[in-house]
Amino acid sequence: MAKVTMLKIDGSEAGSIDLKDEIFGIEVNEYAVHAVVKNYLANRRQGTQAVKTRSEVRGGGRKPYRQKGTGRARQGSSVSPNFVGGGVVFAPKPRSYRYSIPKKVRRLAMKSALSSKVESKDIIVLESLTMEQPKTKEMIKILENIKAAKKALIVTDIKDENVIKSTSNIPGVKTTMVGELNVYDIVNHTSLIVTKDAVSRIEEVYS
Repeated sequence: MAKVTMLKIDGSEAGSIDLKDEIFGIEVNEYAVHAVVKNYLANRRQGTQAVKTRSEVRGGGRKPYRQKGTGRARQGSSVSPNFVGGGVVFAPKPRSYRYSIPKKVRRLAMKSALSSKVESKDIIVLESLTMEQPKTKEMIKILENIKAAKKALIVTDIKDENVIKSTSNIPGVKTTMVGELNVYDIVNHTSLIVTKDAVSRIEEVYS
């Protein structure tokens, strides 16, 4: 098992914690991570873009000019794609970009993402993270104490409104729960800050 030093919110050490190798110590599978991140981004796309084809553009009922004698190419409609204001060839229409990924690949990607953070020593385990009231300045101080990177993902075991509100105005910092944790957020943030209870919950879910 990998041993990681556990910290308090003031930056001091609070012992160490053992992380299960089958979750935090596997060989990183880059293919699985890439596949799941690509799937996550595709599923987030709204797919609401729409452009009119020549059949939907207003006008075009009359021939724009006579067939012969103008010296120009013959044209039958002013809504043809080669006219300004005409329709668009193969115009994009509203569609869904969603597709599914096998559960085994998703689990492998999650374990790979977590293991990569342990391997690169970008994981920070906190003994606890509680705040009496939302304070952005206090949260900034905590992040400085534990030497977190500018882009940091905070993972808690349960929803804590005070922690969420304290980080909402800090650029690059995001808070999530174990149940909402995803591979993209882990990869997209430099530091992974996890509470002790959240580690136990992750090991319970992915064992």
